[in-house]
Amino acid sequence: MSEKKDIFWRAYIVYFGFVVLLLVVLFQTINIQMQNGRSDTLTEGDGEERLATQTVPKEARRGQVLDANGTPLVTSVSYYDIHMDPTVVAQDVFASDLNDLCIGLNRLYPDKTASEYQRMIREARTRGSRYLLIRKKVTNEERKKLRELPIFNLGRFKGGIIDNIENVERKLPHGELLARTLGKLDENDNPRYGIELAFNDYLEGQPGEEVERKLATGWKKIGLVTKEPVDGADIVTTFDMTIQDVAHTELMNQLESQKAEKGCVIVMDVKTGYVKAMVNLHRDADGGYSEKHYNQAIGTKEVPGSTFKLASLMALLEDKKVNLYDKVNAKGYYTFYNKTFKDSNPWGYGEISVQKAFEKSSNVFTEIINKAYKDNPSQFIRRLKSFGLADKLGISIEGEKKPTLYEPGGSNWSGLSLPSMAIGYEVQQTPLQTLAFYNAVANDGAFMRPQFVQEIYRGNQKIKTFKPEVMIDQVCSKRTLKALQKCLKGVMLHGTGESINSANFSIAGKTGTARILDDKTTMEDDKKYQASFVGYFPADDPIYSCIVVVSAPSQSIYGAVVSGSVFNAIANKVYASALKYHQPVNVGRPKKKEVPVSQDGYAYDLVQSYRLLGIPYAQSEESNWVFTRSREPKVVLEKRFAGSKTVPNVVGMSAKDAVYLIERAGMKAIITGYGTVKSQSLTAGDPAVRGKQMKITLK
Repeated sequence: MSEKKDIFWRAYIVYFGFVVLLLVVLFQTINIQMQNGRSDTLTEGDGEERLATQTVPKEARRGQVLDANGTPLVTSVSYYDIHMDPTVVAQDVFASDLNDLCIGLNRLYPDKTASEYQRMIREARTRGSRYLLIRKKVTNEERKKLRELPIFNLGRFKGGIIDNIENVERKLPHGELLARTLGKLDENDNPRYGIELAFNDYLEGQPGEEVERKLATGWKKIGLVTKEPVDGADIVTTFDMTIQDVAHTELMNQLESQKAEKGCVIVMDVKTGYVKAMVNLHRDADGGYSEKHYNQAIGTKEVPGSTFKLASLMALLEDKKVNLYDKVNAKGYYTFYNKTFKDSNPWGYGEISVQKAFEKSSNVFTEIINKAYKDNPSQFIRRLKSFGLADKLGISIEGEKKPTLYEPGGSNWSGLSLPSMAIGYEVQQTPLQTLAFYNAVANDGAFMRPQFVQEIYRGNQKIKTFKPEVMIDQVCSKRTLKALQKCLKGVMLHGTGESINSANFSIAGKTGTARILDDKTTMEDDKKYQASFVGYFPADDPIYSCIVVVSAPSQSIYGAVVSGSVFNAIANKVYASALKYHQPVNVGRPKKKEVPVSQDGYAYDLVQSYRLLGIPYAQSEESNWVFTRSREPKVVLEKRFAGSKTVPNVVGMSAKDAVYLIERAGMKAIITGYGTVKSQSLTAGDPAVRGKQMKITLK
């Protein structure tokens, strides 16, 4: 009986053992299925081992940012982390080739010796490690070299190399050029500012899916892509890196020379509003300058100073308050209540015209504006608003500030407001807003929205085009425009900009000097200044407008000296390098009637050249070597005897053909001069003597 019970107990133990085993298997299966959503098993190698896997997102490659000529401004560079699974390498291969592999690794990466690499790999194999790190952030070129090393050249499943883990980094090929405007990504690859942020929806693409494998050290990508990602689109900006480089260099030189705090430059295409260059340089703690701080061009608003006098004069002319030839008393100082505004010339300019007052940048404009609008100041404000000076430009890049324009009845309005606004105080604008207004004057009244991107491509397909946008069809009347353009030219001819005008082409523009009004400096302190120059060139047929702003210069405070010189240097270099400014030298000249005369020589080469250039020719009879004759309307090729055993006639040939024929006859050529063979020392047709020297003279 006891024996029978013993058999039953054994049966129960076996039964419950199977139940427990089944429960464990069921639990593990459910656990794998629950991890990160979808989970599978993957057979690797010859199918002997089945390992847990999961599907995870695979990031799309971010699109490039290009300049207007297709030059990369921002691009994604791939790096690879190289790992090794030493356990898959056959023992005989491991024993015979490990030393050579480690020598190769040492040559590529000498920070470890070959012995150190060998010890590291041997220890990993002994531990059974399947994911040994060999190198991080390897370029694709290095990756190719690694694949050629012993053992690694057997591939992943026999050589153990794991090199398909791609890491992508965002790079600026031109360093700091345009860096602040282009923007950057944070540590999580999210765009922070600039074009990277504004056009992120196009640049980021659509993620795909790839498989990860669970190892003892965690989940690792294995290079199996189940859904291909859609790469981001390429952004073609309006910038021209040639102009950008010039603007950056010239501003940098001036900031260093002036020991200024910061500065910016913007260059814009007059007709389209496309921004061709934008520089933002701030002084670092070490005294150098960089683009890493802030986009002053679009995000910093300051009092514009005398450059705002263009808006004041535009309002006066539009409202018919004055004309350019009216006389005013520019006495040098102008007092309103307890405040006196002074000219840079302490003795003033005497009785001068309104045009002359603008050209000399006299602060007599405080009296002109106050007299014209003191009974109806709202009329002045309405007129400024009609010029677009109270509104944002609505640009694509974030960070633009709304202009400050006080109004009568407001808490900031006082008896000093009209005269202050007349010369660019109690108003605030960003440099880009000031430039856009001047650009409208250059563009015969059409106020263009500044733009930074002109096209977007996905692959070879254009998916979006940003055409020029007109914000205001006509900022003022044609009559007023002509007067303003005349005044801006006058500034450069006999006004404050006279010293910086170009000798090669005409410039129109306005200088400006303003006291910076911030938390530390008030208008009365007279300590910190902003020097600016804004204008366009060439004056008679404008192509580019440009503004230069330099804050807190230490050597000089005047716009012409500090900023105007930068403008002039940029304009001259852009003019010199731009073909659009220069007429082809042969345009309008009569075409040469005679067909060209060429050197005598090898017929085949001459015929190919004539065909390529479209020159009509005729050959009297077949011959390898020919004379050429210009006989209208063709070049005629005549047979030329060139024996291999007699002295050749090489007169009229190039040095190349002459030397060939001389050496073919067994002689040595001695050459003097350049050009075409004019004479030879041996008589053509005489028997050739092997090794004899033959002198040829070229002219």
